[in-house]
Amino acid sequence: MANNILTMDKLVNHCKQTGFVFRGSDIYDGLANTWDYGPIGVELKNNIKRAWWKRFVQESDNSFGVDAAILMNSRVWDASGHTTSFSDPKIDCRECKMRERADNIIEEYANKHNISVVVDKMSNSEMEAFIAEHKINCPKCGKHNWTNIRQFNLMFETSRGVTDDNQNKIYLRPETAQGEFVNFLNVQRTTRAKVPFGIAQIGKAFRNEITPGNFIFRTIEFEQMEHQWFCKGEDGSKFYDQYKKQAYDFLIDLGFNKDSLRFKDHDKLAHYAAAACDIQYLFPMGWSELNGIHNRTDYDLSRHQEFSGKTMQYLDPVTNEKYIPNVIEYSIGCDRLLLATLCNAYDEQKLENGETRVVMHFAPVVAPYKVAVLPLQKDLNAKAREIYKKLQKHFMCTIDEAGSIGKRYRRQDQIGTPMCVTIDFDTISDNTVTIRDRDTMEQIRLPIDELISYVQNKLVF
Repeated sequence: MANNILTMDKLVNHCKQTGFVFRGSDIYDGLANTWDYGPIGVELKNNIKRAWWKRFVQESDNSFGVDAAILMNSRVWDASGHTTSFSDPKIDCRECKMRERADNIIEEYANKHNISVVVDKMSNSEMEAFIAEHKINCPKCGKHNWTNIRQFNLMFETSRGVTDDNQNKIYLRPETAQGEFVNFLNVQRTTRAKVPFGIAQIGKAFRNEITPGNFIFRTIEFEQMEHQWFCKGEDGSKFYDQYKKQAYDFLIDLGFNKDSLRFKDHDKLAHYAAAACDIQYLFPMGWSELNGIHNRTDYDLSRHQEFSGKTMQYLDPVTNEKYIPNVIEYSIGCDRLLLATLCNAYDEQKLENGETRVVMHFAPVVAPYKVAVLPLQKDLNAKAREIYKKLQKHFMCTIDEAGSIGKRYRRQDQIGTPMCVTIDFDTISDNTVTIRDRDTMEQIRLPIDELISYVQNKLVF
């Protein structure tokens, strides 16, 4: 739901007050760019992951899941190129010691002054020249006294071994995709899958970002949802277009407004890529990447074959042809999608009585609680809990017994509960309840026996 009232500060405050997201290590004054999901946020995040898995694994005819280890043999990252080329251009302010990404400050300056520039194609020397020519100052102290640009590796390093003289360097994975690539043959063999088929994974990744920020948009610890589709080379373009559509349709089905989404082709392709694009979302801070779709050709499996010495070829059981499949990658950050979902859902409505209602218009399938049970008076608490226990077996629910019914409705609106079930004295006599719709605020009367099926029909995705 597009709106022009939301700022990032307002959203952060709403998330803290309602239990979506808290600052990491909060009682110790936090740790920069780490965040903890609260009782409401963890339900939203889990529901987003379930919806994604349902769409791209459960409902796919030939896709399978894995959960690969976070720590991998360091040769994996040699093969993927991360140990040599996974870096950002860093630049330091000599005055205040602030570290920035050179490409980011150039992009921000260019956007502000309507200058057309493709930063992805600029070398370090070209970026330094641009910063000097336009006299771009440090955003923190306002001085213009920069160091030269240096490449900053984004991988977190650690050591494996029990003694100081017997330790091997390993890395926290910066992406989940390599776990799918190295298990290509294992999955194909155990599932007897025929190309084309997919491997999906949801898991944690870690990047030592220079300038993370904008709440949970860019953090040093995050969760990825990735799907690799293995196909013949000549079919790559077809499946690339197919995954663009599937990724876009998934967002629309989650309730995103088409005016807040757009495709953006990459200005600079990786040397191995045949095509690459992002789906961008209009966040409060502007258009930014939400997810990526890439035609990676046969690069990934070929590199792992080269570095491991193990064949990654697929044997076609019909033609007896051997070949290394191409990969179509669809990657989306769960935390970033959750942020976009929060932004898309947030709304402030002026009511007829002059009050302002804050409401989160989540698609019911991802709403943290599906139903809130609200007894009208204390005398009805026992009956309300009886109904609440029945609903709990089928959905995440909550029960709220404190305050006026109006205040309780507002509390549920603020966390996006799509349906409120009110227990009144008629419930005792005729076994019916009142169901209030979050978005329309309309109410209907329904027999208790029909309540579960009514809610289930609202959750179809």
